[in-house]
Amino acid sequence: MSFKQLGLIEPLLKAIQEQGYTEPTPVQKQAIPVILAKKDILAGAQTGTGKTAGFTLPMLQLLSQHKRAHNKPEIRALILTPTRELASQVAESVDIYGKHLPFKSTVIFGGVKINPQLVALRKGVDIVIATPGRLLDHISQKTIDLSKVDFLILDEADRMLDMGFINDIRKILAILPKNRQNLLFSATFSDEIKRLADNLLNAPTLIEVARANMSSEQVKQVIHPVDKERKKELLSHLIKEGDWKQVLVFTRTKHGANKLSEYLEKEGITATAIHGNKSQNARTKALADFKDSTVRVLVATDIAARGIDIDQLPHVVNFELPNVPEDYVHRIGRTGRAGNIGEALSLVCIDEKEFLENIEKLIKKDIHRFVVKGFAPDPSIKAEPIVQKRGSGSNNRSRPSNRTRPSPKGRK
Repeated sequence: MSFKQLGLIEPLLKAIQEQGYTEPTPVQKQAIPVILAKKDILAGAQTGTGKTAGFTLPMLQLLSQHKRAHNKPEIRALILTPTRELASQVAESVDIYGKHLPFKSTVIFGGVKINPQLVALRKGVDIVIATPGRLLDHISQKTIDLSKVDFLILDEADRMLDMGFINDIRKILAILPKNRQNLLFSATFSDEIKRLADNLLNAPTLIEVARANMSSEQVKQVIHPVDKERKKELLSHLIKEGDWKQVLVFTRTKHGANKLSEYLEKEGITATAIHGNKSQNARTKALADFKDSTVRVLVATDIAARGIDIDQLPHVVNFELPNVPEDYVHRIGRTGRAGNIGEALSLVCIDEKEFLENIEKLIKKDIHRFVVKGFAPDPSIKAEPIVQKRGSGSNNRSRPSNRTRPSPKGRK
């Protein structure tokens, strides 16, 4: 099936062709016709499945087919994302696919000055991509008018709930027009997502291209058992021995991300860290340097798990396993994208045994163990509980089974 067979208009087909895409992904094949038919959807899709184009393309087409006779644009589409990085990625997709259409868009998130956002809103835009916190700031200051919104898209809704944004989302929903089309995308279908969908969606079409909470089959997964104190040494060894040019490494805490990137630099491996304590400019520069291979290693906390969009990222390393098993699926979803094979390695010490068991229970399979020569764990070392200090990471959940929702630390 081609994009043309999906019923897309010529300006969109031209933009798709310029990006070098020839065939829609499974989620695009399913979602685009349904959205064009003006139906609500509840879509479950792993990262890297092409879901952003899956909602951006039909949204742009419907906006084009139902233009309003106003000189100044009105906000007709609102796209909510959990993180600044993801908001930027979605905004980039809107610009790419809408380049041959007359629509204006802007991205709104915290961590940057509000004045440029105010200027863009005053001039008028058709599409707003936003994180919930900064959008509410604009709403409270009456600097944004959402009374003409035709489309609401919640991207990575499960992550928004994980980050404690449910009340913010409810406040936003309360002021939107009732008569609108709603698109909800989520990598996992928790009970909370189902409750949100029940309240938000009108007779939705269910679209699933991967079973909920399942890791991508495009990703080769392996566990390297190792003592906690030798993880840094093993990571350096793997990068050098494999001559890895681009690797995304996840740590549990911000402090740990900084320490690990500093260690790798001392080992002669270019590295940088990205986490919530970094300014938005620093985070943007770190991502740019990683994408253009100025640095080989990007060390990240889970704040980056959903915001990095690199089609051919070959390696993801869990330097530390995540406290919450669903986060493992989101992390390794950064590789094995757009039909490419990726590799996800986890450096696991005895303390993380329970975390690993919960992950394997979630993804319903055992992950292959392989002990790297020279790095076999010391069997005499006993497991110790993993305790996170408050504010040390992207959340403060210290046990695998703890699923309470943290409050967002400031506006995202």
